[in-house]
Order: sequence, then structure tokens, then C-alpha cells
Amino acid sequence: MVRLIRRFQAGRQGQQRDRRGSVRRRDDHVVTDVLVRNNVRTLGPEDGPALVFAHGFGTDQSIWRRILPAFTDRYRVVLLDHVGSGGSDKAAYDSGRYASLEAYVDDLLEVCARLELRDATLVGHSVGSMMAVSAAARDGADRFGRLILLTASPCYLDHPDQGYEGGFSRGDLDDLFQSLDSNYLVWAESMAPVYMNVPDAPELDREVQGSFGRIGPRVARDFARVAFLSDTRHLLPGVLVPTLVLQATDDVVTPDSVGAYLQEHLPHGTLVRLAATGHFPQSSAPEETAAAMLDFLEAS
Repeated sequence: MVRLIRRFQAGRQGQQRDRRGSVRRRDDHVVTDVLVRNNVRTLGPEDGPALVFAHGFGTDQSIWRRILPAFTDRYRVVLLDHVGSGGSDKAAYDSGRYASLEAYVDDLLEVCARLELRDATLVGHSVGSMMAVSAAARDGADRFGRLILLTASPCYLDHPDQGYEGGFSRGDLDDLFQSLDSNYLVWAESMAPVYMNVPDAPELDREVQGSFGRIGPRVARDFARVAFLSDTRHLLPGVLVPTLVLQATDDVVTPDSVGAYLQEHLPHGTLVRLAATGHFPQSSAPEETAAAMLDFLEAS
């Protein structure tokens, strides 16, 4: 592991710095350096090609740990926790601000700008893939050279009038939100094995359940609505960089039709169907997942 966090450059009159790298304004509102706020870590050679990993709902940067050894010898790996998740600065979380996907995209782009990344590969998992699509559509040509979208969906909600199958009806989502609102920890315990979908590896269920448990119930309720109600389909034609779509088998969150939709609507999209089952192939099949990613990176 190389450099973790640079010092925050502020310089506003009347600001004071604390030991965590925060800036305290005169109105006593604390604004934290983005690298501290998002618990950013960098691994691998500083001058290597950059890989930025954006995790999905209910998890944090630890979800990538099983595939990282395949990359850290050559690539500059950038890991982060979305605000409210993992080791992020929980005090920076605001329900009003983080009620939209764009707030997370703003953070992601700020991290990349802060690290002065160019031609980086942005790797998104689940709703992190939506963030990747939005970031690339907004600031793609210079900042990002490639995208890798793992078990991705541009829209989870079915739109039968548009011939789109996202996998969830509005009733399905209402039931999901009600379960989250009533008892998040019970929901997490019951859904972890369903999302993982690897019955012979209960240790993976416990790992994801533990990750779910590190996010507070309020953040989980907010983030779930952002994840499952966002729609980035209209942004896909604006993603003009090579994009790998990794579709897992028997993923209850992302049906196979969604992978085909992404391949059809991304101008430079490549679809690879993994043998791995469930929504977390980076955990359940790290060798297969990393090999598919490396093949794409070496070819593009």
C-alpha cells in the first residue's frame, strides 16, 4: 500500500483544521476532505494504470478484497467507501444531499479529480455501476478510459410499456422498502444468502451480512431507494468508452435480460456471462471475475 491520503488544501479565511483533515467554518459546519470523507485507500504502484472501484448498496470497499491480488502488482488500485458506508465519515452523511444518485457521483468524480487521475478504469458493482455510467457520461473522455460494470442494472424497475424488464415491479420494491424500514438487521440476515446465492459457502453469506450490518439503518433505507429507483438508461448512449458488462448466473437482483440491454445500448459495450452465481461474483468467484476483467483490460 502506498500513499493513503494527501493533506487537504483549503485556505479560506476563518477556517480551522482538526486532526482528521476536516475544515471547520465560522458557522461551525464541518466539511471533510474527500479522501477522508470517503475513506480512500490506494494500493499498488503509484505510476500504474488506475483502477477505481465503486461498491454497491449495503457493502463497502472490503467487498473487493478477494480480487485485489490480481491487480495490485501492476495497477494503481483506488478504493473508497460511499458516504454512510464502511469506514467513511458518517458525520458527513446527510439524507437530503444523498437522496439522489448524483450526490454519490459528485463524490466519485471529486475523488478522481483530487487524485489527478487520467485514463482511469472505473469499476462499478451493482448501483456502483450506475454511478460509473453517470460519471463517464458526465466526465468520460478525459477522466475515464474504460468501464467495468459488474452485475449492473441501469434501472431495476420494470417498464412494460417500454418493453423493459428490470426485474422488479413497483409492488416488489414497495415490499422491499417496507422490510428495510421495519427491521433492517432482520432484512439483512434473511437477504444475504439470497443475494449471494452460493448455498455451499455459508461463510460468504456471513461476510455480506456483516457488510450489510456496517451500514446504519437510516443510511440503508435512504441508499436502497436511491439504488432501486434510479434510472440511468438515458445516459447509456453517452458512454463513449469501451465498457465491459459482467453478468452473473442466477442473479436475483439483475436478470439476464438486463445484461443484454446494456450490451445493446452501450456504444462500445461487451457482455461476458460468468459461470458464477449470485449478485457478488467478486466474492464467490474471484478468480473467474478477475480473469474476465484482466482479459478486457489487456485487450483495450
